[in-house]
Amino acid sequence: MAVAIAALALILLMLAAYRGMSVILMAPLLAMLAVFLTDPAAVPTAFSGLFMDKVATFLKLYFPVFLLGALFGKLVEISGFSRAIVTAVIGFVGAGRAIPAIMIVTALLTYGGVSVFVAVFAVYPFAAEMFRRADIPKRLVPATIGLGALTFTMDALPGTPQIQNVIPASFFGTTAWAAPVLGMIGSVVIAATGLAYLNWRRRAMAAAGEGYGAPETLVNEPDRQEEAVAIHPLVALLPLLVVGLGNLALTLVIPRITGGAEEVSIRLAGLPDPVTAKVTQQAALWAVEGALLLGIATILIFAFSVVARRFAEGAKAAVGGALLAGMNTAVEYGFGGVIAALPGFLVVKDALKAVPNPLINEAITVTTLAGITGSASGGLSIALAAMADQFVAAGDAAGIPREVLHRVASMASGGMDSLPHNGAVITLLAVTGLTHRQAYKDIFALTLIKTMTVFVVIAVYYLTELV
Repeated sequence: MAVAIAALALILLMLAAYRGMSVILMAPLLAMLAVFLTDPAAVPTAFSGLFMDKVATFLKLYFPVFLLGALFGKLVEISGFSRAIVTAVIGFVGAGRAIPAIMIVTALLTYGGVSVFVAVFAVYPFAAEMFRRADIPKRLVPATIGLGALTFTMDALPGTPQIQNVIPASFFGTTAWAAPVLGMIGSVVIAATGLAYLNWRRRAMAAAGEGYGAPETLVNEPDRQEEAVAIHPLVALLPLLVVGLGNLALTLVIPRITGGAEEVSIRLAGLPDPVTAKVTQQAALWAVEGALLLGIATILIFAFSVVARRFAEGAKAAVGGALLAGMNTAVEYGFGGVIAALPGFLVVKDALKAVPNPLINEAITVTTLAGITGSASGGLSIALAAMADQFVAAGDAAGIPREVLHRVASMASGGMDSLPHNGAVITLLAVTGLTHRQAYKDIFALTLIKTMTVFVVIAVYYLTELV
């Protein structure tokens, strides 16, 4: 019965997300339902002392990353830099290579710090135009954008500032650059396999006589894109490069500034006690936040007059998006904290110990919870909040570096998360004007590729001990 209660709460949360209900509302309700079914008298204390405490802890750590990432992405959009990058890449790769061109563009934006949701809105008009000209079926557009935004640049490429690569750092004491060789190998496998699959699908559809689609049947078709772009592509790429290089530089510099200490303290005149921060938990976050600030400053330097006219409107949209994304993930983290405290989850946790290999255990646990919640960051947060200590202990006993634990957890979170109820998938289909029936099959194929690649990376580690 204890296991059934925990499973019921998880299944109901999955169904709620699938039906488009607000996770911010449903996560606390379902968490408290699970507590009520276990011990009705514990509900008030569990809500205030456990659920809300976990939510506050998550926001304290990660909300600045959500906020700065959303603002950076919005400024890249309103400055015209994203359009300049898209046009330049299309010109370089060639309009006839629509699928690799759109993948590269989306990958550049997301690896450069632009959020997945902003990248979808920025790239879709150009993707639709390129696919129409090349007569490639429109229903391949979501999978093509997804390959660039929801796979290797989200959690595999070392240094990516996306939240799925930042969360494990605070649990394992690592950085966003953890296990760079394994991350690069995984990224190449995902990109190459994904491109091969999409090109095979394009050829099969062409052989069947399927083209872009009849205009009268298409929904949310964008306006035709103008050819001329005033911004030089190197200037447009500069903020993305600044974020990447700034992240790397700050990752190296912060430990030196803190003298290698695990904790730093400052004394402020108005407070009776010193303020402390754990460097091992915060260093990766500080590096990403500092890099995003440098990227924002770069945009303002090169496009101040353009950005100034729309800054107030853009900043409001960015803050709103950051609040929604941050709260969605925070309540899932709180939900996971409550479920992890129930007796049913302890049974499941002990059962997972039956999987003898630490990395396979971690990968299965993270990707399963990401699939159930329909969220990479949510599933990752739930898994690590409940089982990070277990993963670390098993990894240390087997001599596995924590960097490898970081990379496997991060990549596994972006595996089965992209099931039909995933928020990014729903947004991607809504923006492109397609349905699950029309386009989800190819997104799911990428989901399988991404999930299998995690185990490829694990195998590479055991065969070569590369990190």
